[in-house]
Amino acid sequence: MKLLDKKNKIYLLDENNFDFPTLDMIKDDLVAVGGDFHPQRLLNAYENGIFPWYMDDYNYIHWFSPQKRMVIKPNEMKVSKSLKKSIQNRGFIIKSNENFEAVIRACAEIKRKHEDSTWINEDFIQAYKNLHYLDIAFSIECYLNDELVGGLYGLLIGNIFCGESMFSKVTDASKVAFYHLCQQATQNDIKLIDCQVHNKHLESLGAYEISREKYFEILNKNI
Repeated sequence: MKLLDKKNKIYLLDENNFDFPTLDMIKDDLVAVGGDFHPQRLLNAYENGIFPWYMDDYNYIHWFSPQKRMVIKPNEMKVSKSLKKSIQNRGFIIKSNENFEAVIRACAEIKRKHEDSTWINEDFIQAYKNLHYLDIAFSIECYLNDELVGGLYGLLIGNIFCGESMFSKVTDASKVAFYHLCQQATQNDIKLIDCQVHNKHLESLGAYEISREKYFEILNKNI
């Protein structure tokens, strides 16, 4: 690992080892480029509060550690009256890890506002499938009339669930999946759900921003 941009403290990862810069070595949101999707590299990244987000022209992996981290405690999710009705009356069926690949592919294919393309390409899909086979990555799936209509996936790192992406094909499907994630996390003593970066959808569910330093403090206590 060598310093690629001295001013912004961005590192070029070594192909031959899986080290990542530590908190005292980083400055901006983008902390490193390069490397590959070896499962140990990915695991090391998340254990250091870092995640891959997209690749520039699919040549180099970009590794991020946001200065402001979006998180939520599982027992603090906000459930609106309309969402409560959807949970109770819409007939959604929730399953876990029944079809991980379908969930991640749906996350890649869903059209999102202000995004022309997805960072979830075939390399990402295969990488997280590998983590799923290793019981590190998990999915929550929301079905309606036997059709997968919503869901999410992420990694369990110690007592923290690192959410990666979610999708919804019908109203409230992803919110219902997130509700069940929070329920399962509470039951299994998961301390925090990492939502990575701010978005209004998660904010409406009770997620909020904390500093990178605070996130690292929580992470180090719960790995």
